[in-house]
Amino acid sequence: MAVTGIVLFGYVLGHMVGNLQIFAPDRDQINHYAAFLHSPANVAPLWLIRAILLAAVVLHISAALQLTKLKSDARPLGYIKKKNVPSSYAARTMIWSGPIIAAFVIFHVLHLTVGAVMPLREVGANQPDVRYNVVSAFQNPAVSLFYILAVTLLCVHLYHGLWSMLQSLGWISPRHSQAIRKGAAAFAILVCLGFVSVPIAVMAGLVTY
Repeated sequence: MAVTGIVLFGYVLGHMVGNLQIFAPDRDQINHYAAFLHSPANVAPLWLIRAILLAAVVLHISAALQLTKLKSDARPLGYIKKKNVPSSYAARTMIWSGPIIAAFVIFHVLHLTVGAVMPLREVGANQPDVRYNVVSAFQNPAVSLFYILAVTLLCVHLYHGLWSMLQSLGWISPRHSQAIRKGAAAFAILVCLGFVSVPIAVMAGLVTY
């Protein structure tokens, strides 16, 4: 869980930075970025990264299912009276936020990468018109709200996931525990704001074609 979490955290950060290029003074900056990623020179690295990400996702989900089973096997019978150890909302909802995020990722890929939900416009061969496609997608309130909900759950997942990852790897000492917990929360909030700023800006008319 921890090791694959590191890979997925890195991707989330990179994806957010890429998304924020829609706010660049050069309106075509995000399209230039997409063209760079899809250029012939980057085909092999791009597919390598996709393969690593897919493997990380599969292993992350598999680890989650295995941990859930171990927890269930350790206590097959429920407690007559259960008093939860104090824990964060993020920790208690990890088992639910994960599947919702997975469903969103599948929809997001089909929507803005594959073009299975709606046709995607291109400015040239293997050069998607990312700005047009993103603005068109987020002008739909249902898509924007689903995106905002999924990203919020993602960041709740990130908060507890980052904390748990550092703890699992033995990188948290009792002395710095609270500071690291606050840092994980701040990181998750910044990532959430970075992602949701795009649909909000589109719906507010601040980002257009």
